[in-house]
Formats: sequence, structure tokens, C-alpha cells
Amino acid sequence: METKDWPVTAPPVTATRDRTLAAAGLIGVYAMVIGFTDNYVRVIADQGGLWQFHFTRTAMAMGLLALAVPVLGLRVRPVNLRAVVARSAIHGLAMVIYFGALAFLPVALVAAGLFTAPIFVLLISRFAYGHRIGPVRILAVGLGFLGVVLVLGPSALSGASLAALLPVLAGAMYAMGNIATREWCPEESAETLLAGFFLALGLIGAIGMAALTLFPMEVPPGTAGFLLRGPVWPSGEFLFWTFVQAAGSLLGVGMMIRAYQITDAGRASVLEYVILPASAFWGWVLWRETLTVTAVAGMMLIVAAGAMIALRARVQEGA
Repeated sequence: METKDWPVTAPPVTATRDRTLAAAGLIGVYAMVIGFTDNYVRVIADQGGLWQFHFTRTAMAMGLLALAVPVLGLRVRPVNLRAVVARSAIHGLAMVIYFGALAFLPVALVAAGLFTAPIFVLLISRFAYGHRIGPVRILAVGLGFLGVVLVLGPSALSGASLAALLPVLAGAMYAMGNIATREWCPEESAETLLAGFFLALGLIGAIGMAALTLFPMEVPPGTAGFLLRGPVWPSGEFLFWTFVQAAGSLLGVGMMIRAYQITDAGRASVLEYVILPASAFWGWVLWRETLTVTAVAGMMLIVAAGAMIALRARVQEGA
């Protein structure tokens, strides 16, 4: 199969017409779906390991995708194989760094580092691709990140050290992967990029399982052992919620990928902040978890940041 050279400049405007409002709707659905499924990771983590979870979820997701391809007429064959592989590797490594940092850093600090991604999106878009960045988008990124810090609490900025740069590195790589979605892979179908994403995580999961089998470590009981737990015999509950994760991720991540294909990555990355309020909503519905006043204020800032991007896009599209 012939593959095209990687595009080194932004694709033609005619091939990637900006549709920010449609992208906002896709990301909204993505956030609600992923916010629901991610609330059950605690159940999975209590019984299995992270690496087995990634491997099992990939197997299930690829099985579901294989069933959907002939029924829905989907196209999974890549147009530019090297670009798809590169994008999948970047996103996969970002997730490995993110989950690896959870082993020795506070969750809030790690999450805050990952949510620096919109800042890196703006910087990379401006200096690597020459995209114009307006003051509205800069203000939206600032408001959104401030909202994230308020939601996560004071611990999000405490404990800073050299090791704390790892989540920031994960945020930078996540930003690179998101930019690659539109800049490198504009002609790819969402299902092609979705398959690449899952295959990358599945491969990483298999490597992690093999490493922990060859070099087993002392594993704390319950969710505390999620990162260090090697392969175990899966329970019915583990398999059920992993299947829910696989199906939900196929739908949600597929919509997120499509959103990054049809609008500027800088706008989409700010809209993606909505995943925090969505997760909090499901945490309240499912587990009756309550939020502090500071966290609610942070979510209002996140919503305001997304509204700024959406309203600005509406004005531009109506001009």
C-alpha cells in the first residue's frame, strides 16, 4: 500500500472547513459519555490492573469496531499510515506518562499537568504552524485553566518538583496528538484514528502485563494496586465494566476525534475542559459525591471558557 508523505503545512481550507459549533456538540456528547464510564474505573481498579485493563479494553473495542465496519460501511484503512501510527504513538505515550505519574504524584497535581494541553495547543499552533491566535481564545484558555485549578483544589499546585514536570510533558504530548488529528490526518476517517488509538494503548497494556509477569512487584490491595498489578484472572464485574468502557470509549473518543478534525485544535482543546463538570455531574448522580463552593466556581469558569469559544465561532460563521 502506498502512503503519502506527511503534510508539513496546514491542509487546504476546502478539505477541513472549520465547524466549531458542531465540534462543541460532539465534545459535549463525548464528555457526558466518558464522564459516565470513567466513574466506574474505581470498580475496575479494585479488581484488576491498569495494563490488563488497557489490553482487555482494546480487544473488546476492536471486536466491536470489526462488527460495526460492515454494518455501517466504515472505513478503517488509513490514507497516510505513517501519520496515523505517529499520532497513535504520541497519544499512547501521553497516557503512559500520565498514568505512570499517578504512581508517585498526587492525583490533583497530575490532572492539572495534563490540563495544560490547551496552552500547548495554542503555542504549537502559533509557532509550528503559524496559526493566528486571537485575544478571545487566549482569555478562554486562561479562564479554563483557572477553572481546572479551582476544581482540583489547592493540592493541584502544591508539591511541585522536577518529577511534577512529567504530567506537564503528558499534557504537551496530548496537545501534539490533538494537533496531529487535524494537521496530519485530515483525510482519515474518525474510525481509522480510533482504531490506531486503541491499538497503541493495547500494545502498551500488553508490554506492561509482560513486564509485571517477568518482574512482579508487591501489590497493595484494592484500587491502590491498580498501577502495579500484573495480569489476574478477570471477574465477571471486571469484564462487564471494561466492556462498558470499551463501548463508551468507541462512541465518545470517536466523537472527540471527529471534533478535532472539523475545527481548530485550539478551540477544541478549550471545549474539552467540559469533561471535568461532566465527570462531577455523574459522580453526584452515581455516588452522591458533593462539590465545594470553590469547585462549583471553577466549573462556572470552565463553562464560561467554552461559551466564549462557541459564541465567538458563531459570530465568525455568521459574518
